[in-house]
Amino acid sequence: MQPEPSAALRHRTVEAPAGRLHLVEQGTGPLVLLVHGFPESWYSWRRQLPALAAAGYRAVAIDVRGYGRSSRPAATDAYRMLNLVEDNAALVHALGEESAVVVGHDWGSSIAATSALLHPGVFRAVALLSVPYAPPGGPRPTDSLGRLGGPEQEFYVSYFQEPGRTETEIEPDVRGWLAGFYAALSADTMPAPGEPDPHFVTHGGRLRDRFPTGVLPAWLSEDDLDVYAGEFERTGLTGALNRYRNMDRDWTDLAPHRGAPIKQPSLFIGGALDASTTWMSDAVDAFPTTLPGLTASHLIEGCGHWIQQERPEETNRLLTGWLNTLTR
Repeated sequence: MQPEPSAALRHRTVEAPAGRLHLVEQGTGPLVLLVHGFPESWYSWRRQLPALAAAGYRAVAIDVRGYGRSSRPAATDAYRMLNLVEDNAALVHALGEESAVVVGHDWGSSIAATSALLHPGVFRAVALLSVPYAPPGGPRPTDSLGRLGGPEQEFYVSYFQEPGRTETEIEPDVRGWLAGFYAALSADTMPAPGEPDPHFVTHGGRLRDRFPTGVLPAWLSEDDLDVYAGEFERTGLTGALNRYRNMDRDWTDLAPHRGAPIKQPSLFIGGALDASTTWMSDAVDAFPTTLPGLTASHLIEGCGHWIQQERPEETNRLLTGWLNTLTR
């Protein structure tokens, strides 16, 4: 019988460069570190923790710095990629382990990939959900992304750059904003082709103006939404948004690794209806060069951005099947 998602979960905090990292742990065996994206928390992995534990793994889902019950440093540049990578490495050692498999979704995918790139001795394999690996390099991120919207609209990543701007939109109605954002990127509730793209905001408008209203995706219950909203109502959104505000710093910090492949065993799972996958199709095509240790790349039909929550059974099957091919 499949254990309930909340059964046998162990909450704890450990010391890390962030100050304090909150984690939720289930199971025993080889360590699998689960790293969430925006705007989520450890709770995004609630369906994976029991499945990985049942498969014989020590599954650990974290609140990334700036989120949930983890520390929220005040400085914007405290959220640069190098700091998040060091959090992950410190966490593995704080748990008494020498190595781990790291799994990430959305921004967590980029954090997981960079962790594997910079600490190959600690992160022995990496699984990426939604956002494919693209090696460091290329043009300055804010320059290239700033051109995407054209004269009439602004790309959401550019919209997130100015401190306080997006917080002013979100924080008066955190629950409503999150509901709309989750629905906008979910396969069953996303805008139809030809409707205004929710990844862009009209100049002078709000991002939420293009979100679906009055509907929740099938994977998100009212109780689930309460969990996410409760955390962000308590913490605010600045820590989470500061990840976006460090993209140019990351570009500079990681310049010595321009074009570097990740050589460890790897896995990619994307959603066929997820813009992160379709916009970065060139990165997927480059996997033979950028991920020479790639075991498998899966595109889930009819799936949007929130892969492990929209399609938990399929994600768990693919993830545990891949983990079982690794040397324990």
